[in-house]
Amino acid sequence: MEEKSCGSGYIDFDEAYRLITIDNSYIFDLIASSDRIRNRFKGKSVSLCAIINAKSGGCPEDCAFCSQSLHHKTDIPEYPLIVADQIIDHARDAVTMGAHKIGIVTSGKGINNLNELHRICESINSLKNRVPIHRCASLGILSKDDLLELKGAGLQEYHHNLETARSFFSNVCTTHSYDEDVDTIQSAKAAGLRTCCGGIFGMGETVEQRIELAFTLRELEVDSIPLNFLHPVKGTRLEYTPPLMPLEIIKIIAFYRFVLPDKDIKIAGGREYNLRDLQSLIFAAGANSVMVGNYLTTRGRSYEEDLQMIKDLGLEIVSDSL
Repeated sequence: MEEKSCGSGYIDFDEAYRLITIDNSYIFDLIASSDRIRNRFKGKSVSLCAIINAKSGGCPEDCAFCSQSLHHKTDIPEYPLIVADQIIDHARDAVTMGAHKIGIVTSGKGINNLNELHRICESINSLKNRVPIHRCASLGILSKDDLLELKGAGLQEYHHNLETARSFFSNVCTTHSYDEDVDTIQSAKAAGLRTCCGGIFGMGETVEQRIELAFTLRELEVDSIPLNFLHPVKGTRLEYTPPLMPLEIIKIIAFYRFVLPDKDIKIAGGREYNLRDLQSLIFAAGANSVMVGNYLTTRGRSYEEDLQMIKDLGLEIVSDSL
């Protein structure tokens, strides 16, 4: 299967199932293979990404995992859209952490207020002129016209997760449809933006549904796939969900590298909580990108530890802003 991933073939469902359910006694054989695939397409480069929680809380969506949903009672901070200078400060901090990409994230289904969209565009334009960093945004479900406006302001990439497989989506969210998410990714591509789209694992989905999501992302031809692993937050519907076992996560990462061999595989939320002392294995498993710093409402580990981990592995941090 390694030869197929490195060539012109595609891993089919049965092959994918065998990979993701491989016995733990063969785990190092699996990651040795996924590491060679990563090295073939990505070399020793590791991309670091940081995010800004630019508008927090008050979201009308009912996503089961989300601490920012009005349907849940959590103790996260809530605030309106921050000003451009705050975004610039966050971006400069990201550069200090070694990140070459910054993501501006807002809560809510989308941006329905034209004034808010214009303020975000102004922030992106200011960011373009003041900080040498790749510019990404995660603003929910948007139209192609909105995405074109953002691109004109200097946005380079749009992030919008599918969260899970279509067949499991109603267990996670009921306030918008799966097709709305898919349409947003397709609109971002049509607007000429790079696309970042992945999901969250450990919400109760089956192995088959993890494969289903991977194949959907392959069909959409997204550029970057963030893999998140549930970090349950008190007050959400999933607060008592047990964590995934580290080796199960390693298999998921390796399987995604086999299915999407030439794409950026980014390890994002829940890394510290679920992987604990096995975090360094994400790169051998196939990841070539990682989120640094804090997440939206949960803390990450110190960026110094991540930089040291990457250095110790003999990998190289991407320094340009694409």
